[in-house]
Amino acid sequence: MSAVLEIQGLEKTYRSRRRGVRKALDGFDMVVEAGQVHGFLGPNGSGKTTTLRTVLGLIKPHGGRMTILGREVPASLPEVAGQVGAIVESPQFFPHFSARDTLSLLADAGGVDRIRVGEVLELVGLRDRAKDRVKTYSLGMKQRLAVASALLKNPRLLILDEPANGLDPGGIREMRSLMADLAASGMTVVLSSHILGEIQLICDSVTIISRGRRVAHGSVADVLASNSSSTIRVRLEAVSDLPAAAQLITGVGAHVSVENDHLLVSGLDRPAFVTRVLAERGYWVSELAPMAADLEDVFLQLTGTAPVEGAHRQVDQSVAVGAPAAGRWGQ
Repeated sequence: MSAVLEIQGLEKTYRSRRRGVRKALDGFDMVVEAGQVHGFLGPNGSGKTTTLRTVLGLIKPHGGRMTILGREVPASLPEVAGQVGAIVESPQFFPHFSARDTLSLLADAGGVDRIRVGEVLELVGLRDRAKDRVKTYSLGMKQRLAVASALLKNPRLLILDEPANGLDPGGIREMRSLMADLAASGMTVVLSSHILGEIQLICDSVTIISRGRRVAHGSVADVLASNSSSTIRVRLEAVSDLPAAAQLITGVGAHVSVENDHLLVSGLDRPAFVTRVLAERGYWVSELAPMAADLEDVFLQLTGTAPVEGAHRQVDQSVAVGAPAAGRWGQ
């Protein structure tokens, strides 16, 4: 597969009297292969939106290299812009225009045949509300209209920033199906979202950014596998036996956490050894299961944005790349 979007060593620095010098992007890398749905993930303030705005020529970088469809940008952006559709942050529309009028205006401005307006309204589920004024739309409907506007040119690269914002569960599922259909048709989709369960379901690959640098990338399966722990869940026939069982397992060198109705055990090369240790003392295991990490677990681990009791994390307090696991908060 060839790279539709490639970013190498991207840098962007902001300077202000109040905050001083802040590196929004610090040598950031990302590669998106053709025909993929690629998840672009990061906590608030991590540099995610800055990256997208820089790729689209809305912000000037201070260093690095970017290509879209093999062409250097921003220098060649006018040549590839017609093959890129995007919504970044919250798009605004004329409230007194209908959806059809809005898209027709955009189609005329972009040299797109108006036949395409009806096609994209059908795709995003707004066909029956196409003549209604945008001011009567819910947040989710406005988001659908934004996606429709990005699809007008039938782009080869589609960049969507939080496309599921405001959608109900049914709308989210429809959006998931639409993204899959677009990828199947040959379109490449870059999808930025905080709904990590959806990203895990729909995306072929992901890039995770924290403090302006890439902290993970690759296929969803590979990212999950490389960041999963060796923790196993152990249930016993009698919940009352958990404290005693925890002491036994700790005694053979494992780390054990006692939960309400099970144990979490890590640090053993052979998890099945737990059953032998417990059976020898008359404790019977009813479940021994590996704890599979999901994308949310991996994201929180890599970016250091998991909640901490009694702490109030600020927007920019995510993990510095290479920082140790302990003491990340507030750094």
